[in-house]
Amino acid sequence: MSPSDDASLVLVERPQPGCALVILNRPRVRNALSMALRRQLVQAFAHLREDTELRAVVLTGAGDAFCAGLDLKELGGARDPGSTIQSGPQEDPTHAIMGFPWPVIAAVNGPAITGGFELALACDFLVASTRARFADTHARVGVMPGWGLSQKLQRLIGVARAKEMAFTGNFIDAQQALAWGLVNRVVPPEALLPQSLQLAADMAGVLPQALRTYKALIDEGGALPLGEALQLERERCKQWAQRMDAGAVEAQRQAVIERGRGQT
Repeated sequence: MSPSDDASLVLVERPQPGCALVILNRPRVRNALSMALRRQLVQAFAHLREDTELRAVVLTGAGDAFCAGLDLKELGGARDPGSTIQSGPQEDPTHAIMGFPWPVIAAVNGPAITGGFELALACDFLVASTRARFADTHARVGVMPGWGLSQKLQRLIGVARAKEMAFTGNFIDAQQALAWGLVNRVVPPEALLPQSLQLAADMAGVLPQALRTYKALIDEGGALPLGEALQLERERCKQWAQRMDAGAVEAQRQAVIERGRGQT
């Protein structure tokens, strides 16, 4: 595929009920985030938002990389690089992913660099191939993060580790990312999509409205001081309890027991 072929920069597949697989499709340039790819990715998530059967999304990259970040060749030729980096919401895939109502799993199959690292961090959690690597090269290429890396990474792995990555531009491998709490699990390359899709299927099997409400509760509460977050949880719990139906609760309890994950 030619990098200029804008028709298929993002692929969307439906490998199983309730789940979508979204693939960044510029493998010849390590899935670099051109403006066209960014627009298509935002559009893909907008379309998936309208899918009433959808419950979870897996995001990955074609070829041997997850995403190399912004397309520096495109950026270097831009009349106004600043507007290319900080464009509107129609070109901001991290905004589209973080605002998505259903869980998004990043299946990191190879390097996730700078803007590609930010793209992965916009997802709810990461599953990494043993070939995955992560780097923050903003300072090396002379740009500042604008999609959350400077703030989200330090909250995930600690301030000192985030500064080490930011100030050196050095890579960490998948096992180091696991040790630091950046990724949920590390798997062989051939197991990456099967395990990620299995996690998506597990999520698709829970109560849809509970899944959506719980995701929103965690995300909104995580942006608040602890006291306010606990108050938010109490309010959401009360609102949910007022709508509960005893018969539906019993049916779900039985379903959990049959699946082998509950107690009688």
